[in-house]
Amino acid sequence: MPQDFEDGVDRSRQIPQGNRPGSRAPRSQAPDPADGDVIRVDTRRSTARPIPTRKIRTDRPSPAPAGPGGPTGPSGTGGGGGRPPRRHRKLRLTLTIVVLVLIAWIGSLVWAGTSAWNHVAKVAAEPLSKDRPAQGSGRNYLLVGSDSREGLTKAQKKEYTTGNAAGGRTDSIMLVHLPDSGDPTLVSIPRDSYVPIRRYQDNKINAAFSFGGPSLLIDTVEQTTGLRIDGYIQVGFAGFSGVVDSLGGVRMCLPHPMNDKKAGINLPKGCQVLNGKNALGYVRARYSDPLGDLGRVQRQRQFLGALMSKAASPANVLLPWRLHRIGSAGAKGLTIDKNDSPWEVAKVLLAVRKVSQGHGQSLTIPLSDVNLQTHAGSAVKWDHDKALALFKALRTDQPLSVQP
Repeated sequence: MPQDFEDGVDRSRQIPQGNRPGSRAPRSQAPDPADGDVIRVDTRRSTARPIPTRKIRTDRPSPAPAGPGGPTGPSGTGGGGGRPPRRHRKLRLTLTIVVLVLIAWIGSLVWAGTSAWNHVAKVAAEPLSKDRPAQGSGRNYLLVGSDSREGLTKAQKKEYTTGNAAGGRTDSIMLVHLPDSGDPTLVSIPRDSYVPIRRYQDNKINAAFSFGGPSLLIDTVEQTTGLRIDGYIQVGFAGFSGVVDSLGGVRMCLPHPMNDKKAGINLPKGCQVLNGKNALGYVRARYSDPLGDLGRVQRQRQFLGALMSKAASPANVLLPWRLHRIGSAGAKGLTIDKNDSPWEVAKVLLAVRKVSQGHGQSLTIPLSDVNLQTHAGSAVKWDHDKALALFKALRTDQPLSVQP
């Protein structure tokens, strides 16, 4: 039993050190109750001391209000790993939307171009002969307008007054020269040009196409000009009229009225928009033109330039749905060499557009006789010396001595 203490006497108790409250005996040895060492503990109640009150300073600046992403740090961008400021989230969202739209737009353009390209007919147009001309400066492409009715319905053949002739012939032949540097040159080759054709006797140059297709036509052009042909592009009736209609027509200014029943047109004098039917008749007509086939050659170059200028406008090239519509219409009547790439075809067509805008030269092979009588009927004869000078200038990328 605890012992009672009176006032004035020692109120301490002696507790064996081994039994001290809260003490722990070493693990190696248990406390010994018999140990004589003791400690003295004061058991008197101490008077409670008042707890000092902490004074709060009011002269410190108040902290800045917390933003959407947490308290604003020294840099003003928010700290503590909170959400970024709202303006940064809006900017990030805007950039993401812009990138997605840009990817979708580019993808749509690729799809429109690829879809049209897959419907283009590809043929082996490269000549098989081994004695082809050597490669000169620049590159040369043959651009041919064919009267092939392939792709036209019976109603369209009747509307366009094309007849039902099978196969195809060349209504126009153009040589497009792309120099290594400088502006392109567009040379029209009259389809009635009287030239030698390999394995055949001399004939009109368009007969080569009828005898042996694109391959023999290219071979004939190479042998008569000395220029190596690097590519071939052929446009038929269906592709031509389809592209014109897909563009909403092409504006042309006629210096005189044209009424040609064989071409199916009756056009007044003056500026007007030609639809696919009238445009096809306009570039085919020759009986109503005082210059005959030579007048048709000039009209073909003019119209082709106007057509390419409208087709290559930013609205038609940069809007995927328009590009797809125009490309699909043109692909119906387009034939190219199997080795030609989409980029090469585009370069040729853009060169035609460039010439029509006055950047380059457009001319017809010089002629010495426009009414040469042959076994194949009336033909045209080239001016030998001037024609050779023209072909040499093209082969070496020299300035042309022949005036357009």
